Amino acid sequence: MFQALGDKLESVFRSIRGTGKISEDNIKEAARQIRLALLEADVNFRVVKEFTTHVTEKALGTEVVSRVSPGDMFIKIVHDELVEMLGGQPATFSLAKDKINTIILLGLQGSGKTTFAGKLAHRFKKEGFKPLLVACDIYRPAAVEQLKVVGQTVDATVFEMGTQNPVVKIAAAAMDKAVAESFNTVIFDTAGRLHIDEVKMDELQALKNLVHPDFTFLVADSTTGQDAVNSAEAFASQVGIDGVCLTKLDGDARGGAALSIKKITGKPIVFAGVGEKPENLEFFYPDRMAGRILGMGDVVSLVEKAAEVVDQKQALEMQKKIRRETFSFQDFLNQMKMVRRMGSFKDVISMIPGLGKLAQQDEGAFDEKQIARFEAMIQSMTMEEREKPEILNGSRRLRIAKGSGNSVTDVNDMVREFDMARKMMKEMLAGGGRGLGAMLGMGGGAPAAAARKGGGGRNPAGRLGSNYTPPKKKKKKHKRR
Repeated sequence: MFQALGDKLESVFRSIRGTGKISEDNIKEAARQIRLALLEADVNFRVVKEFTTHVTEKALGTEVVSRVSPGDMFIKIVHDELVEMLGGQPATFSLAKDKINTIILLGLQGSGKTTFAGKLAHRFKKEGFKPLLVACDIYRPAAVEQLKVVGQTVDATVFEMGTQNPVVKIAAAAMDKAVAESFNTVIFDTAGRLHIDEVKMDELQALKNLVHPDFTFLVADSTTGQDAVNSAEAFASQVGIDGVCLTKLDGDARGGAALSIKKITGKPIVFAGVGEKPENLEFFYPDRMAGRILGMGDVVSLVEKAAEVVDQKQALEMQKKIRRETFSFQDFLNQMKMVRRMGSFKDVISMIPGLGKLAQQDEGAFDEKQIARFEAMIQSMTMEEREKPEILNGSRRLRIAKGSGNSVTDVNDMVREFDMARKMMKEMLAGGGRGLGAMLGMGGGAPAAAARKGGGGRNPAGRLGSNYTPPKKKKKKHKRR
């Protein structure tokens, strides 16, 4: 979402880096460029004015440390102000297992409330809670049916009474069911309208008075820009909200809503929807989002995602196989599936410091289709061929090519990539590879090899591994006789 803004800020940083020192003139020019970039990103003009004023004041009043370049110091100032704009500290959110937690979702039609309700239920189930989804949208056609479908998708119970009015009657019956059947989290999906003036605020207030919710969240579509900010301001003043949950944050819109809402409403962003799947829901961390916008990566989120999908025993076994040179095509396939469970390969790469911009700028460097082709070729192999790559003769490769819908050249390229990636992974582990690569049992090579288009014996990691230098082998000293 923030690619255009990130590119413009990067251009500003380059111009500052090119100067020998920070001066009032170049700071004011940089601030002007940042102001234009933020306005183009549809950030609220009041927020933009406050942001650029703070950046200018801090930049002019900061003494540059001798070991830090003026450009880096300026980037830190912008980063810190961006974190502050997004809310500073992450929101406080927790549920109690010894009571019934109640959550009311508000928002306009089309903001994604129903889908978001399902994502919350999915998240809470993973955390050991028993959620109940309540259909309180009695006005929008098929709204109840949509929530029932969402509930089936995430295996969560849905309570509904059709289009019966008033809504408070539905809510009261839902709470009775929660007590009777030991549901400890109740999520109310309320009605929205196309415009804020049409929303039945008195109905929502009556619902709040009955339920006394632990959390009242506004669900806002981040792609609608200032409309999302205006609706947040109206709901906050007329009904009262505890926080904002942004949907469609993985879209290609300008992202001004995410950068404006906290400053305008005073309410924190709590959750962010970053995809269509139930698991595509993230707790919102201002510092991590600022890092992504500025292309600094988000290692913490990356490691958290890895921890959710990585089987530690499997990862350690992969490392042993790499060291013994018994890493097979089946291991390669398992590894790619493991990485895929973390999200798209491009999204994973964008969280790695220094590679975020590459993931945004070079679509061809991380080709998801190429990974799918590699998987198809491996799945067309027999188990013996997967475990013993050395037996892949010409006739076997021809059969694999036909079975996967590829050419023999494609299969040859894939085998070559695999061999080179396997050697590189061994060298990286020998050099003391740690962190995420070690967690995945790969040292960073295999999925990277699969991600690059083509083949042809070049660097097995493609663009990703272009800066990798294998550890030098020590020369043996021969004693003179």
